[in-house]
Amino acid sequence: MDDPKLGRVKVTRWHNYHFLNSAKRPMDIVRVEVLQPKGRRRKFKPLWLAWVGESPPPLEPLWQKYLRRFALEHWYRFAKQRLHWTLPQVTNQSAMDTWSQLIVLMSWQLWLARDECIDAPLPWQSAQTKLSPGRVAQAFGVILAAIGTPAKAPKPRGKAPGWPKDKPRTPRPRYPTVKKRASRRKKSVNSPGSPQPSAA
Repeated sequence: MDDPKLGRVKVTRWHNYHFLNSAKRPMDIVRVEVLQPKGRRRKFKPLWLAWVGESPPPLEPLWQKYLRRFALEHWYRFAKQRLHWTLPQVTNQSAMDTWSQLIVLMSWQLWLARDECIDAPLPWQSAQTKLSPGRVAQAFGVILAAIGTPAKAPKPRGKAPGWPKDKPRTPRPRYPTVKKRASRRKKSVNSPGSPQPSAA
């Protein structure tokens, strides 16, 4: 097939392959080769992909879907660094699922507000005509000041009464630390490198 950006592309697919330890999980192996690069003299290494699922898409657009991973990886980085996805230290799975759903809603809110925001670059930043989600988040305070907030005004801070005496405290659940390094095997007494006991 001919790709308008890459050139002449050859796509090959093999059916019903599986990993050594998962014989009941079939998958398709796809190899993408650029035979005649378009434009400059460029060399592309073969791209190997694996498809796991019941109904694989057509062969022509299958490998192009892999190119969408760049947008997903940038979103994961933006959600972790700018939207503080992994910052809250929640103790159960349901709270983390709720927070993850809020992160997605915040991303859509920034995307839909890009036309309403006025770019406010920092002194070392250049102006942008099409604002990125990070620049929209940087200028989102102007929109919040214009539309207001349904929350009540904060109460003046005073001295906290402290924890009630009769109310029991439940300690926070602790989980074992996950160690990723491989443990060393202990040397046996009869191993060649171990010291032998001396006779009395």
